[in-house]
Amino acid sequence: MSGIQLSTAGVKLFYAAEATAGTRPTTGYEEITEIKSIPELNPEPDNLETTTLAETEWKTYIPGLKDIGGALSFTANLTEKSMEEWEGVVDAYETAAADNKATWFCIVIPGLTKALYFTGQPSPMGMPSMEVSAVLETSLYITPTGAPAWATKPTDIEV
Repeated sequence: MSGIQLSTAGVKLFYAAEATAGTRPTTGYEEITEIKSIPELNPEPDNLETTTLAETEWKTYIPGLKDIGGALSFTANLTEKSMEEWEGVVDAYETAAADNKATWFCIVIPGLTKALYFTGQPSPMGMPSMEVSAVLETSLYITPTGAPAWATKPTDIEV
């Protein structure tokens, strides 16, 4: 059975703070609009060499840890609305963190029944670089605090 090829058109980024500490929310996600690019969350695992002296031609390996590489950079159009939304994301994170609750981020791709989830800490927005005759864009940084995982999409969002 072959699958239908997918496009990046309509992909959305959402966030929600935990209502119960340690439990990923299944509803209540809010969209972060103006997103133009999402970084890769599929890092190659380290290769740990396990070659013994008995090997005569090939080295052997086992997979090691994966490293997303620290803060993830999401590119977004910089508008008054996107600034207010991002301040809301940071505020929601700080409120949740004060109660030992995580903030979850969710990437939803039209055509898939699952979404990618991870917990993370958003950084306040800074001043982006600018150049002549260009769209004003910014990088929104989220430092993952948990490994990305696929699970059923939130039940109350439309994509």
